[in-house]
Amino acid sequence: MTNTELVSLSTRGVLTPEELRTLPGVPSDERMKRGPVAYIECADIFPCNPCESACPKGAIRIGEDITNLPVLDEDKCDGCGTCVAACPGLAIFILDMTYSETEAVVRIPYELLPVPEKDQEVSCLNREGKIVTQGRIVKTVKPKAYRKTVVVWIAVPKDLALDVRSIRV
Repeated sequence: MTNTELVSLSTRGVLTPEELRTLPGVPSDERMKRGPVAYIECADIFPCNPCESACPKGAIRIGEDITNLPVLDEDKCDGCGTCVAACPGLAIFILDMTYSETEAVVRIPYELLPVPEKDQEVSCLNREGKIVTQGRIVKTVKPKAYRKTVVVWIAVPKDLALDVRSIRV
């Protein structure tokens, strides 16, 4: 996909699943079956590279031209989640499709108040802001380096994990 096509994707609105699969930061289905992994929904062509700098494993590459899209090296990514709070565009999530037989955990950046609490039930929203399911807060993490961004861990039905991108408390 060319930069022109990607710019057109990002200005049109919500990306389709087919469009998402063309992004270099989206892990393969096989990798998602092996445990937590970053899922980078960045389709914006502009100077940005905090995710590359934040990744302790070197699993995210932007390169010298910081207008490149982030490329995920899914074999290096262990799903630590350091990149989630580092992304100013809130475009990185961690997916753990191995959480249980029926549930996956989606870790999302969250910058609103109140911060949800462990075991709290929340409405889970898709990329369009529509409720797709109910989820349960498993954990909240407040990274010291990113004081205003909390990473919220949400248990959701496994078949909806790829749709959940936000919550309503």
